[in-house]
Amino acid sequence: MSAFMLVLMVLLFALSVPIAFSILGASIGGAMFFTTLNPLVIAQRLTTTLDSFPLLAIPFFILAGNLMEAAGISRRLVEFAKSLFGGIQGGLACSCVLTCMIFASVSGSSIATTFAIGAIIIPTMVKHGYPVPFAAALQATSSELGVIIPPSIPLILYGVSAEVSIGDLFIAGIGPGLLIAAVLILFVFFTCLWKGWGKSDGAGSLTLWHSARQAALGLGMPVIILGGIYRGVFTPTEAAAVAVVYALIVGIVIYRTITFPILINVLRKSVISSSVIMFIIAAAGGFSFLLTRAGVPAAIGSWLVSMFDSPISFLLAVNLVLFLVGMFVETSASIIVLAPILAPVAKLFGVDPIHFGLIMVVNLAMGMITPPFGVNLFAACQVAGIPLEKIIRHLIPFVLVIICCLTIITFVPEVSLFFRDFLPKR
Repeated sequence: MSAFMLVLMVLLFALSVPIAFSILGASIGGAMFFTTLNPLVIAQRLTTTLDSFPLLAIPFFILAGNLMEAAGISRRLVEFAKSLFGGIQGGLACSCVLTCMIFASVSGSSIATTFAIGAIIIPTMVKHGYPVPFAAALQATSSELGVIIPPSIPLILYGVSAEVSIGDLFIAGIGPGLLIAAVLILFVFFTCLWKGWGKSDGAGSLTLWHSARQAALGLGMPVIILGGIYRGVFTPTEAAAVAVVYALIVGIVIYRTITFPILINVLRKSVISSSVIMFIIAAAGGFSFLLTRAGVPAAIGSWLVSMFDSPISFLLAVNLVLFLVGMFVETSASIIVLAPILAPVAKLFGVDPIHFGLIMVVNLAMGMITPPFGVNLFAACQVAGIPLEKIIRHLIPFVLVIICCLTIITFVPEVSLFFRDFLPKR
């Protein structure tokens, strides 16, 4: 049954059937042909999967990110980042990475980050003499921080699937996010020096004080969210609701950029995005139910334990598998299906579940910038107005940089666990 479901799901993927329908079709096929279950059980599992309080954080964070974008936060963050790096060659490229990191802590979504920041930074970089494919590749890669820097929707999904603390995952995501951002900034800085790009990046930049004052409210949201979660003021789900209220106050009362028609459009956009993700989660829940019922997680766990004799070899194999899976399967679906299988096995090898969650999310996030289903690539190409094939040559070095960072995150657990273990809890 498991083999049939996997083959059917891959076949439906190849036929360009939407991800949620592919997973759901494989689940229904497996239940009908290999079990005596009533197919209505699958429908029941769809609703049961979504009956989870932590999952409420997903639509709230999506709405908060869209509200902050509509409020003009993305433009203010770009100006703030430009003022920090405006005095150096390649400062505009460095500011792209920093802006994406900051906006990621508002939106929690890489796609939202790509469109919100890319629409501003890519035309600006091109105007300053950067090649369009390089600007698009940099934007697509930097937006990957949207699923690593908290609040992160994939981290929420891993927390629900692996039954670990979402608050701890959020705090653990800070270290890997900062590492990737720092390495990317260094890489683009030296690349610009080598290529001779960005010599006039400081032109038109605001003063640091002026830009910081404009961006202060946007910079304040992640402080409120993470500070409130870690000090026990509210749960991650409650933090998402707080983020929505904060974004509404900023956009409607303070900046006064969100009018009623804009608010309706933001709500419509958020409902569509949330529905897509929640439908994938529901379909993956039915798929996981059948695999668990067939004993697949336990069998895979036993096989992995017998195949690998050390945590190092296990993590190397898992990273390779996750990299390949991330290239072909959407991140949310991959986490929901694989986390319940791999997280218990990782624990048997002595890998902290929180640390393993960051390994999974960072690895699968690379699928967003690797063909054939790299959603960030398509979004960045759409914003830049270029075909996908033109971006590949500039993209390869960025993928190698992320792989180097993933290696450090995998084999140096302190990168993920430092903030969780050493910050005082309340």
